[in-house]
Amino acid sequence: MDHVTFHGPKLDDQELLEDIPSSLKGLLTSLNGFIQFGGGLHVRGACLKPDWHSLRRAWRGPNAFHKLYPSVEEDWVPFAEDCVGDQFLLNDKEVCRLFAETGVMEEMGLTLGEFLRNANSNPVEFLSMHPLLQLQEEQGELPDGHLVYAYPPFCTKEAADGVTLNAGPAWELHEFHSEMVKMLPAESGQVRFLLCD
Repeated sequence: MDHVTFHGPKLDDQELLEDIPSSLKGLLTSLNGFIQFGGGLHVRGACLKPDWHSLRRAWRGPNAFHKLYPSVEEDWVPFAEDCVGDQFLLNDKEVCRLFAETGVMEEMGLTLGEFLRNANSNPVEFLSMHPLLQLQEEQGELPDGHLVYAYPPFCTKEAADGVTLNAGPAWELHEFHSEMVKMLPAESGQVRFLLCD
């Protein structure tokens, strides 16, 4: 894999490895998670620290994704995320994508290997890296453990007039997005935000 900007620490959550699909187990055994493309793709590792890299925290922790989003099943493995916090989950042997701002789940019809090959062959389009590229141009590199935070969020009506991009801690953005999903009117797929000073 090219453009790896962060390598996960030593694998220290052997117990978790026993519960994950064999394809992901093989990957994490050889490389315990990583960040590619300066934050375009973050694959979590079987480790206890750092928190933002821990697959256990994302899958089974107090704010696991199945607790944050009704559309996520408890046994789906949230193995990765893109630069804006959209999640990639293993549902049996297939990768699904959770759009973080809306809670919409998309079946990608890809195995883990196919997903990684697509991500590496055309990362900008496949991983929707445009916000990251803009942030890098305006503010520099995205720190490890951070995601691109758009305000107003991309799914809002106000975003049509433009958004401000900043780096924010990943878990704060996850919680913000999950709260926002609760405000979305089901029929429109958009929420109107009252912009406050």
